[in-house]
Amino acid sequence: MAKKPARGWKPEEPYNELPDLPPAAFLETPAVLKAALAARAAVAELDRLAAKLPNPGILVRTLPLMEARCSSEIENIVTTDDALFRSADLPDEAAPPEVREASRHAEALLEGFHGLAKLPVCSRLAQQVCSRIKGHPMAIRRMPGTILASRSRVMYTPPVGEAVIRRLLANWEAYLHAPKGADPLIRMAVSHYQFEAIHPFTDGNGRTGRILNSLYLVEAGLLEQPILYLSRYILANRAEYYRLLNAVTSDEAWEPWVLYMLTGVAEVATWTAGKVRAIHLLSESTQKQIAKKCSDLPLDEIMRAIFEQPYCRIRHLVDAGIAKRETASIYLVQLTKAGVLTEIKQGRDKLFLNHRLVALLTNPEDR
Repeated sequence: MAKKPARGWKPEEPYNELPDLPPAAFLETPAVLKAALAARAAVAELDRLAAKLPNPGILVRTLPLMEARCSSEIENIVTTDDALFRSADLPDEAAPPEVREASRHAEALLEGFHGLAKLPVCSRLAQQVCSRIKGHPMAIRRMPGTILASRSRVMYTPPVGEAVIRRLLANWEAYLHAPKGADPLIRMAVSHYQFEAIHPFTDGNGRTGRILNSLYLVEAGLLEQPILYLSRYILANRAEYYRLLNAVTSDEAWEPWVLYMLTGVAEVATWTAGKVRAIHLLSESTQKQIAKKCSDLPLDEIMRAIFEQPYCRIRHLVDAGIAKRETASIYLVQLTKAGVLTEIKQGRDKLFLNHRLVALLTNPEDR
């Protein structure tokens, strides 16, 4: 049985008595089970719709960037979706620092996704993800001194001592992968709190933990791809996110925390499903427009290229084997004249923007 928090817990003192998982509190209350059922239904519908997209690659190339933007903003690293879309495929040195950092977050999500073929969600995978986010190797904390503060006030001091942290991480892993236990969405919520409470790295824990949420839903078989854009919900409800995290530590208030996370999963899955439906409709209308106005273009290949990511470059068509450079340039100019794309100059480079796709992705609604 899990231990209860030590009496007299103090934010200024390392929380080496962090209780093991599973929580001592009974979690599968009627309210939690009802919320979990609604969240699972929303995730299943998102997964079903995503599989029907003509080019599912668009979700893998765009949603991780949007997730990265929000997750980074939670940590006060602010950029825009458009800046990330524009900088896709550019070398690090060509992008501003905040764009580089958010882009690394998206790369970490995709790298973690591919890493699931070899590793489950575990401390080793978390270390790989955090290292990619930070741009240099990250190790489990060995030295004391890490605190979480707000306006010079210490809010929480995580456990100290490498042996303590590794033992807590081993328990966290065992909880995630136990053959019997709570619904995967409930486990995701509980394990996210625990990972943040363990705080195994000196930096990047919040972003790493939010990536692990998506990866765990893929590992658990709820999603084929890591397309649950949960940081959008957390960013919109950031104060509540931190308040409820703290309430679990101070008062064992598990139910409000789990309900918060399940509500977020349901809302984000429903919102993303709406985007997927809208992308499908936009794809169909764009295909008809190209067939009517640019009938000499290789339609299927062009559609794949301009819906893979919002900004298309001449070299994207060349690299995809659609055409040689001169012909690829002609194709993109034709699409611009037809109103399908918008040409934008970025230094010496030419970008061709699928403006309706960007509007759809960045609009809070599904238009």
